[in-house]
Amino acid sequence: MHKVSITGIVFGCLMATTALSERGRDGQVNVIYSQAPSIMNPYLSGGAKDIEASSLVLEPLARYNSDGEIVPWLVEDIPTLDNGGINQDMTQITWRLKSGIKWSDGTDLTSRDVKFSWEYCTAGGGGCAQVDKFKDVTSVETPDDATVVVTFSKTKPFPYGPFVGSQAPVIQAAQFENCLGASAPSCADANFAPFGTGPFYVTDFRPNDVVVFEANPHFRDPAKPAFDRVVLKGGGNAAEAGRTVLQTGEFDYAWNLQLAPEVLSGMQSVGKGTVVSAFGTLVERMVFNFTNPDAALGADRATLGHPHPALTDKSVRHALALALDRPLMVEIGYGVTGRTTCNILPAPPAYLSNANDDCVVQDLDTARAILDTSGWIDNDGDGIRDRDGVKLSFVFQTSTNAVRQDFQALVKDWWRQIGVDTQLRNVDPSVFFGSDPGSPDTFQKFFADVQMFAGNFDGTDPEAYMAGWSCQKAPTPDNQWQGSNVGRWCSEDYDRLVDQMASTGAPADRAALAIKMNDMLVQDFAVVPLVDRGRVSAHSNTLGGVDLNMWDSELWNVADWYRISQ
Repeated sequence: MHKVSITGIVFGCLMATTALSERGRDGQVNVIYSQAPSIMNPYLSGGAKDIEASSLVLEPLARYNSDGEIVPWLVEDIPTLDNGGINQDMTQITWRLKSGIKWSDGTDLTSRDVKFSWEYCTAGGGGCAQVDKFKDVTSVETPDDATVVVTFSKTKPFPYGPFVGSQAPVIQAAQFENCLGASAPSCADANFAPFGTGPFYVTDFRPNDVVVFEANPHFRDPAKPAFDRVVLKGGGNAAEAGRTVLQTGEFDYAWNLQLAPEVLSGMQSVGKGTVVSAFGTLVERMVFNFTNPDAALGADRATLGHPHPALTDKSVRHALALALDRPLMVEIGYGVTGRTTCNILPAPPAYLSNANDDCVVQDLDTARAILDTSGWIDNDGDGIRDRDGVKLSFVFQTSTNAVRQDFQALVKDWWRQIGVDTQLRNVDPSVFFGSDPGSPDTFQKFFADVQMFAGNFDGTDPEAYMAGWSCQKAPTPDNQWQGSNVGRWCSEDYDRLVDQMASTGAPADRAALAIKMNDMLVQDFAVVPLVDRGRVSAHSNTLGGVDLNMWDSELWNVADWYRISQ
């Protein structure tokens, strides 16, 4: 994790400890997210705000600490070849649960719950957003209540996808047993108030607004959590969230403060809070729709059988990318908390490609020449290029956010200069990153031509992340619009690289494959990286124990938070 500072703002992580005492001794802690949670089940949402909120309740077998290391959570230790937890041909991993762990309803966690979590995510018709985590799993066996044996269909040099990290937690079999497959989204009680093994449980959930948690009376550490109540408020915008922590002191923690550096510095100068940030794998990116989002198509809108009339032409995507001034975007939107990137995979260093560095130079003349050569010219003199009756006129959508709206305005002007018309659209973040398969406005449904958002992966191994662009990961009506390949780009060559990485063990060879996949995505303009973003959040000066984590949920160690008396 990199640490930087700007204008008196210290960026890094705050480590603190406190003496053991009774659970709930510090009362209430208030957390604000500019993107409100819409569901408490990470298996039914790819949105970070839902994954993070649910991480207070639902836990994985193991997770990543703030240094990117895998650490045991619900298990005794991390299985390895050396300790016998992974078999010699690397097709099987065995986990052993810690004893005495209970669900928030007082029942025991058993290996059956772990097996069920796999069955739940891989059930047909369920539209599990995290199915990549279970790639190549053929069985999950439970020889006894404390033992879980995961078997893969092939050699799995990195077997830490299933049940590792906040995206793939363990859910209670008894609560979700009637929620398999197509019925999964309709199980409101389970999806909005799941039983968990975490430090808190849900007592009140108003989707797209607020979640109230209380300390789990059955949590395994009798001295934790220090707070007896968490109120997680969602909605508004990053500026409002920042003010409530750094200026007014109404809240104790604010997530994802996507604000200009001078704004953050001014807020922090009041003296009530501290801004923290770290770089990981978070990339602000632009995605082109390879399917046709025209509403006239009805139920076939944005489906695989209807290719986009303009954006399937690589020359158009190339020209649009060349027109972008990434360094200016970094300067305007992020300052030192952002870095220009030409890669969708910006870290760890071993996985970083240098083959795309020319993207940092804006080249409007070349963009125009590419379109001219490809036959996209202004035939009717209205300033908008067209070909065969198709105009280069696009709807460009993103979530409502000051920085993103600034970026939209810049992009609209740059594209105007090369003869492309752009209609801007922004959607409330709670809806845009929401999980409702019936909503027309989610980023996964992608009923627009171009969209912009940020994404990353948990941990430090990018296998599952890069697999997210395989053909089968495209959101469609058949999978309830769940899937990470939101642009619905498809390449058989890319899919072969995904399969090859899944069975490659040598670190150098895995890195080479990941770099090839990165380069294929970037050079085909399936996705256009814009900014390597540092995650920026803030906490009250009275909140101790915060350990900012770019590799897992930011709320990963909420059980260790406590109140500093002043």
